[in-house]
Amino acid sequence: MAAPRRVIEVAISEEERSELERLARSRTESASRVERARMLLAYQETPSFYAVGRAIGVTHQTVERCLRRVERLGVMAALDDSPRPGREPVITDEARTFVVDLACRKAKDLGYPHELWTTRLLAKHIREHGPTAGHGCLTKLAQGTLCKILAAHEVKPHKVRYYLERRDPEFDAKMVEVLCVYREVELLKQSAVAGEAPAVAILSYDEKPGLQAIGTTAPDLPPAPPRHECVGRDHEYVRHGTLSLLAGLDLLSGAVHASVEERHRSREFVAFLRKLDAAYPPATAIKLILDNHSAHTSKETAAWLAGQPEGRFTFVFTPKHGSWLNLVEGFFSKMARSVLRHIRVASKQELRDRILTAIDDLNRDPVVHTWTYKLSEAA
Repeated sequence: MAAPRRVIEVAISEEERSELERLARSRTESASRVERARMLLAYQETPSFYAVGRAIGVTHQTVERCLRRVERLGVMAALDDSPRPGREPVITDEARTFVVDLACRKAKDLGYPHELWTTRLLAKHIREHGPTAGHGCLTKLAQGTLCKILAAHEVKPHKVRYYLERRDPEFDAKMVEVLCVYREVELLKQSAVAGEAPAVAILSYDEKPGLQAIGTTAPDLPPAPPRHECVGRDHEYVRHGTLSLLAGLDLLSGAVHASVEERHRSREFVAFLRKLDAAYPPATAIKLILDNHSAHTSKETAAWLAGQPEGRFTFVFTPKHGSWLNLVEGFFSKMARSVLRHIRVASKQELRDRILTAIDDLNRDPVVHTWTYKLSEAA
């Protein structure tokens, strides 16, 4: 008489079944997890070791072992391999500490011409100096083993991640001053809604130097379906020089006051201030948010400001390395991503004309830039 069929009762919740179905379809999970998920799903439909084995392409013993693991560990835990003992580690903990300590030093400090370690150079250095430091297990250290040790300690001595040290001792105070100006802008906007004309103009000012006037050496080719879908351009180009964009963004109206100059010295900055002086009524106070560029604090600029009526111009300086506090940077970013991106011109004059034309277009429908500030957190 045939032996009775052995059936292992497996309870699978709807959530677990949904996860098993996802794993069974996965192309990125490990093959063992996918195979076990398929076994469990097939066993739910047909509770037979042999039938599931034939369907999946494994032996019935493999199916039974999988189900026994489910009995002991649970459905999801049974999908993973059990930990294996492995052999005893050859490299001691002290040797690993020695390796990490070396990785945290610079290669040049140990007599090498390299600034930083490469994993190959570090492995070679450890093989040569590890035994003399009392770590004989490092005599045959492989580069791959070194990488595993460094990865386990999250050390990457061959890479550089840049940071910026705060060098302005008055950074917080200056930042709060700028944010207070943005708060003033919001109050003036509310007053304008109530019908009160503001007696002050607040502008965010900066220069964008190094705008390259680049010309083509051959005509651009327009898209020609189905041959090519984008503009064709000869990879060679001609440099005609560079220009500087001086721009002040009116934070109340959104209007942009701009000039394009060959350079951005004190005389160009003073000329821009004269342009602002002519653009606003004499009774309007003009407040500028700007950085610490030398042209903004030079003797020439100070002498011109001294000849203006008291209170006409007020400068609010952003802290050192705090350009992100200046809203005009967003305008420059927009220009770089739209007008200046891929631009090709025949001369610097053409570049100047196209930039000013783009600004005229923006001023026909100005966008008011707003700073979302948190003054309480900045203080």
